[in-house]
Amino acid sequence: MATTTTSKKKTTTKASTKAKSAKKPAAKRASSAKTARKTTSKKVVKTVKAPESKSSSKKPTPASIKSDKKTTKKGTKFDRLNIWNWAMAALHAIQGAAVLILSRSDSLFPVKTSYITQDTLASGEGMPVLVEAQRTLFDVNLAYLVAAFFFLSSIAHLYIATIGRKRYESQLEKGMNKARWYEYALSASVMMVAIAMLSGVSDFSTLIMIFGATAVMNLLGLVMEVHNQTTQKTNWVSYNVGTLAGLGPWAVVGIYLWGANQYGSGDIPTFVYFIFGSIFVFFSSFAVNMWLQYRGKGRWSEYLYGEKAYMVLSLVAKSVLAWQIFAGTLRP
Repeated sequence: MATTTTSKKKTTTKASTKAKSAKKPAAKRASSAKTARKTTSKKVVKTVKAPESKSSSKKPTPASIKSDKKTTKKGTKFDRLNIWNWAMAALHAIQGAAVLILSRSDSLFPVKTSYITQDTLASGEGMPVLVEAQRTLFDVNLAYLVAAFFFLSSIAHLYIATIGRKRYESQLEKGMNKARWYEYALSASVMMVAIAMLSGVSDFSTLIMIFGATAVMNLLGLVMEVHNQTTQKTNWVSYNVGTLAGLGPWAVVGIYLWGANQYGSGDIPTFVYFIFGSIFVFFSSFAVNMWLQYRGKGRWSEYLYGEKAYMVLSLVAKSVLAWQIFAGTLRP
């Protein structure tokens, strides 16, 4: 009897052990299932939150709002400047057309060439006497010269207001305007030739030199602005050389005016002296404007302010010269 009872107890113990061991895997399965559920729920939460993060990134930050305001301000400045260029193109073109329509057609100025030849009357046998002689090459209608510098300016402003606008504005951001100097090299040189012819300069070679020196003066302004893109130090050498080159034509005209009064009859009209004085002041004001711009004096510290000053000076100088010539020579 005792032996039988012991075996039953052992059997019962084995059965309970098996039951416990069976329960353990079930508990593990349950816990793993819970873990899987949590992981899945986390993944679902992540995938749900992802679109929210994308949508939140689209909201403008204070920095982006600030940059948008800067862009708008810059765009507004350039838009206003573009209106200025359209207005300048129109004002120059209208005045050029008015000069052609209102001026008389017989205001011709001779262009001559000087050369050395033998004076047959003064020369003796074996003793040639050489003298200076002149020959008229062609005549120039002064109204065409006046209209030319108006139309050159009008074309330049029209170009930078239309097809050249993008390049023009990108150059202004760097602190330069190449189109301005190319236009001045042509229009200011034609203006100087017109003043010289009114003062009595008729030699073709001298007129070419006056045109060339004035063009070099303006192109050195271009050299200065381009050079300043590659260095922090302003290139004042180009500025000084350009100033000297620009004074040359005025010295030539001044000598002709002095010679007419000193050795001639002094019959040069009074309005020519007014032209000489007034346009010299305006030409000098371009150099002053450039100096103020590169020194950053006052409002000239902003490059666009100096750009507008150039536009106004150019229009006023051309208008003053044109209508003084018209009143003195071209009027019917």
